[in-house]
Amino acid sequence: MVPVKDRIIKVTFNADVHASLQWNFRPQQTEIYVVPGETALAFYKAKNPTDKPVIGISTYNVVPFEAGQYFNKIQCFCFEEQRLNPQEEVDMPVFFYIDPEFAEDPRMVNVDLITLSYTFFEAKEGHKLPIPGYN
Repeated sequence: MVPVKDRIIKVTFNADVHASLQWNFRPQQTEIYVVPGETALAFYKAKNPTDKPVIGISTYNVVPFEAGQYFNKIQCFCFEEQRLNPQEEVDMPVFFYIDPEFAEDPRMVNVDLITLSYTFFEAKEGHKLPIPGYN
C-alpha cells in the first residue's frame, strides 16, 4: 500500500449512546489528519457509571456514505459485546486506514472531511444489530 501524500483528509469522530444504555461514551480526540494508504489510530472512552455490570454493543457509520467503501478498520470494538463492570472505564481503540484508491475515485475529488460515528446500545439477548451497508 503506497500512501498518497498529497491528499490530506480530516477525519472527525462522533460518539452516541442509545437512551437505553446509561454509559458515558466519547472520542478521545475530535479529529486527526490522515492520507490514503497510511494507518491511523484513534481512541474512544467508555464508562459505566452505574452500580451494575452492563453489556453494550456498537454500530458505526461513515459520512459521507460514498467514502465508507474506502474506510477500512483493521481493529475496532464495533459489533462485539463490551462488558463494563460498575464504575469501570475503558479505552477502545480504532485502528484504520483509507484505501489509496480513494484518491483515484472522481466522486471523492471534493471530499476532504470524513466522519466516523459510533452508537452504543445495550446488548439484549437475541437482539441482532444491522451491519451497515449489508441489508
